Amino acid sequence: MRLKIIETTVSSALSKSGLPDLDYALNPYIGCSHGCLYCYARDYVPNREVVDNWGYVIYVKKNLLDVLEREVKRFRKGVVGLGTITDGYQPVEALYKLSIRSIEILVKNEFKVSIQTKSSLILRDLDVLKRYRSYIDVGITITSTKNDSPMKSLEVFSSPPSARIEALKRLASEGIKTWIFFGPIIPGYNDSVSEIKEILSIAKETRSVVYFDKLRIKRFMWKDGFLSQLARKALEYDWGNLFRQIRDACNKMGVECRYAFESEESNRNRTLDLYAKSAL
Repeated sequence: MRLKIIETTVSSALSKSGLPDLDYALNPYIGCSHGCLYCYARDYVPNREVVDNWGYVIYVKKNLLDVLEREVKRFRKGVVGLGTITDGYQPVEALYKLSIRSIEILVKNEFKVSIQTKSSLILRDLDVLKRYRSYIDVGITITSTKNDSPMKSLEVFSSPPSARIEALKRLASEGIKTWIFFGPIIPGYNDSVSEIKEILSIAKETRSVVYFDKLRIKRFMWKDGFLSQLARKALEYDWGNLFRQIRDACNKMGVECRYAFESEESNRNRTLDLYAKSAL
């Protein structure tokens, strides 16, 4: 199936975020050609064409920059999360450049930007990111350290782990604040202690905070035989034991680690559902 790109117009660029860490969310595209099978965004994208053809239909907000230029003059300054239900650096960004142009508009108007991606394309904009590094942090989603990891079958169109790790190291070496999103953790795919320690080693080298999260079970998973099997395994999994092992490893290696969306001890209201809904 070939990728279908559709240009559309929008009436707003920034949306209010439900997370304490982010004041606003900005998503230049609807849908994501990375097409990761587990992606929670499918449950929150209202466009049925995109949802039913996940990874193969992308809507481009062609007037986004004009709308954003107006909004930054009216909105209170704050932190903008770039790519909360899409990856701002998916391949279509190479053509349209909406993410980097949005970043420039935001920082020039004294908004801070928190970027999350699993694409090495972000290195294309290294010079711009360096220039505005006091306003920017970048999180790289790393679900495995190995290119031949079982995770490859779930993230077929994403940059390979080696490219993501290299991007993280390059960004960090230029003084850009970086963090790692280690998630989703999927039983039998990337939950080994050795895998976790390798990711923590990379975090220590780059001085990156690690945010970790388990596989979040969403409605669309039950409609697919393969994904429903993953969901059932996740329901039966001993997450408490794994999270204790992660905390212990973090403490021993001197790496700052945090729950991505909620904690067993506190902040139970900081759920993924709240995060995703804030990005619509």
